[in-house]
Amino acid sequence: MATRKKASAAPDLPQLTLSLQIARFDNASAHRAVLARAKVRRWTAAALERPGEITVRVVGEKEGQALNAQYRGRDYATNVLTFDYAQEPVVAADLVLCGPVVEREAIEQGKTLEAHYAHMLIHGTLHAQGWDHETSEEDADAMEARETALLGALGFADPYGPADR
Repeated sequence: MATRKKASAAPDLPQLTLSLQIARFDNASAHRAVLARAKVRRWTAAALERPGEITVRVVGEKEGQALNAQYRGRDYATNVLTFDYAQEPVVAADLVLCGPVVEREAIEQGKTLEAHYAHMLIHGTLHAQGWDHETSEEDADAMEARETALLGALGFADPYGPADR
């Protein structure tokens, strides 16, 4: 009888314990098709600088708006919310992505839904590790450069450059 080796992340990526949840919302099936567990794991792990325990939840607009209002005081749905609980020794975080907002932005930016989800997962994962783009232009430039490099390594175009059609 043959034995199977447990699949693991690429050796150069930190260990990731991932929980993926996709809520019910309009057009959620199209989002499920793009968000294969292996892809979400690869995109999230690419942005980790140390092992992580991350829950990714994709929600509809109503839930996204309620969470943004409750935790950020902003009464609208946003693309990604990062709830970081620990950065060391293990990154522990919840990433909440609003599917309809991510889809709308992808269309507006001329990107594929897959490319925009990869960007938002990397963006949220960097936030979970303390990266910031709101306190200074220097921090924003550094975070954008890191996102661009990570996405490039994954085969995606610069999210801040011309659209990847």
